[in-house]
Amino acid sequence: MIHVVFCVPYALEASLRFVRAVAALPGVRLGIISHQPAEKMPAEVRAAVVGYEVIADAQDPEQLTHAVRAVARRMAGRVDRLLGILEQLQVPLAQVRERLGIEGIGVEAAHNFRDKARMKTVLREAGLPCARHALAGSLAEATAFAERCGFPLVVKPPAGAGALNTCRVESVEQLEGYLRALPPSDRAPVLLEEFITGREHSFDSVSLDSQHVFHSISRYFPSPLEVMETPWIQWCVLLPRHIDTPEFADITQVGRTALARLGMVTGLTHMEWFRRDDGSLAISEVAARPPGAQFTTLLSHAHDFDFYRAWAELMVFDRFEAPARDYAAGAAFLRGQGEGRVVAIRGIEEAQREFGDIVVEAKLPRAGQARASSYEGEGYVILRHPDTERVERALARAVEIIQVELG
Repeated sequence: MIHVVFCVPYALEASLRFVRAVAALPGVRLGIISHQPAEKMPAEVRAAVVGYEVIADAQDPEQLTHAVRAVARRMAGRVDRLLGILEQLQVPLAQVRERLGIEGIGVEAAHNFRDKARMKTVLREAGLPCARHALAGSLAEATAFAERCGFPLVVKPPAGAGALNTCRVESVEQLEGYLRALPPSDRAPVLLEEFITGREHSFDSVSLDSQHVFHSISRYFPSPLEVMETPWIQWCVLLPRHIDTPEFADITQVGRTALARLGMVTGLTHMEWFRRDDGSLAISEVAARPPGAQFTTLLSHAHDFDFYRAWAELMVFDRFEAPARDYAAGAAFLRGQGEGRVVAIRGIEEAQREFGDIVVEAKLPRAGQARASSYEGEGYVILRHPDTERVERALARAVEIIQVELG
């Protein structure tokens, strides 16, 4: 038996899909650490759990260590794997692994991925392309970088996740306004980056025992930052069917090298990168965890392959077999227009007539649902077809036709 402890602070569906995949593996005894009581977990998950511990702060390595030891006492005194999918958990989980001698990514590598300023330093020292950046603990340091780099700039926390507290600033006045709202200090600096223009993509990959064994490339339209800045824009992600083309040859090599330099051993990672207007590429950032925003679901549909179970087998059994990519897949994220809660969703019937035959999954907003705080919006539609252009056209029509009304 392999003893696995999964840290899942909240019983959110995005997290539970990974938890269920681990729970379903044969020969696994499962423990869970959470902020919530066991009653919040689905019945099938509770039935698979041997040990369960509730803690106040899953990002606190002291609390995590105590909880892992408590679960271990119910699992014959040992833990073989300590897992978690959230970005914020990667460093504390690595710290606990090192303390308790549990296999997995170590503290140094976890910091390389989590601290975005440190990450860019590692990449630039390796000669890999990424945006110019600086950490600023004061307004003076921030404006000095702005003078060197020029506007616009991207400003964000060095250990952010997604687009949280990320902003484009066009002037010294806007930069000062951001820093008044979120004052930096030497202990809590702000990260400033060169603003890159171009097309944004992801490079999602699987590493096994320090070997690159799989990757997927997607295209965003538009970028998440543009979506956050423009309330009416609905976001789309496209996974082209064919990615072994000259268009992506450079990111395939750069992506592999970047993961090796950052210290990835075994895991599913998510890299965001840009193709500049002049054709060059630049890495934005890399996360040592599965991608969010339904990307794992998109990977599953593009390859007709359960990537949730594949991730579980990779992390628990060190096993992964790369699947063929027989389809293009894409997601249109449905984002409400206006303020308040969802009052109506329009255009579903027309969308069904136009491209309903290639819809493979959907989560439609419900009347009364609260407005989402992220660029993913209140729902999504996932499309799949062997022809990439067919999927791309349908995505463009989906965000044109389907409208979520808030009020």
